[in-house]
Amino acid sequence: MSEEPLDSQPFMAHLVEFRDRMLRAIASILVIFIVLFSFSNELYLYVSEPLRQYLPDTSTMIATDVTSPFLTPFKLTLVLSLFAAMPYVLYQVWAFVAPGLYKREKKIVIPLFCSSVLLFYAGMAFAYYVVFPLVFMFFTSVGPEGVSIMTDIRSYLDFVLKLFFAFGISFEIPIAVIILSWIGAVDPDNLVKKRPYVFVICFVFGMLLTPPDILSQTLLAVPMWLLFEIGIIFGRLVKPKPNSD
Repeated sequence: MSEEPLDSQPFMAHLVEFRDRMLRAIASILVIFIVLFSFSNELYLYVSEPLRQYLPDTSTMIATDVTSPFLTPFKLTLVLSLFAAMPYVLYQVWAFVAPGLYKREKKIVIPLFCSSVLLFYAGMAFAYYVVFPLVFMFFTSVGPEGVSIMTDIRSYLDFVLKLFFAFGISFEIPIAVIILSWIGAVDPDNLVKKRPYVFVICFVFGMLLTPPDILSQTLLAVPMWLLFEIGIIFGRLVKPKPNSD
């Protein structure tokens, strides 16, 4: 059965469209940043709450650099603006590539785009609401006696952003498995046979992407493995049929 032909445009027209859509994406990030910038200190207080709630009454967060009180909330606001604008940014990417896709491809790409955004946000939420409280409760309770806990605000932001990205990206595992199954690069049934190796790989990635403590590594590795299992379930639904045309 024939499908609709791909849209054809001159190469320069594609470049102009790509430029315009990237400018729209950047503009959306800047607009959100301008709106959020006046709340940058409040945003930092919210992000740092998982640590501050476990600090002793005599301890506070500190700024060891002269510019940190300004640049650290500035950096956080910029990153959050990118996260908030991600659905619109991905829409611009989708609008650029959609004319070159067949109708059957569009039916699966749209759900994958939406799911990837939701899973990234879910990974960040899991890190903030589940992982951070457990990790910071552990770290603040095992320090040597007589050592005051006073975390630098810039170091804390770098730490949490690393975990945000680690958990956000790791939650994309089902999407990766589904895409690879859809294009026939992997067979979900064969992936099941490699489950023990995948389990070990998840812990290796947990070790590389998180701080050097077994708690945060486990809290990343176990969800990665569960998401891999979910990807196998949906991968079986989209894998090419043996005799399909």
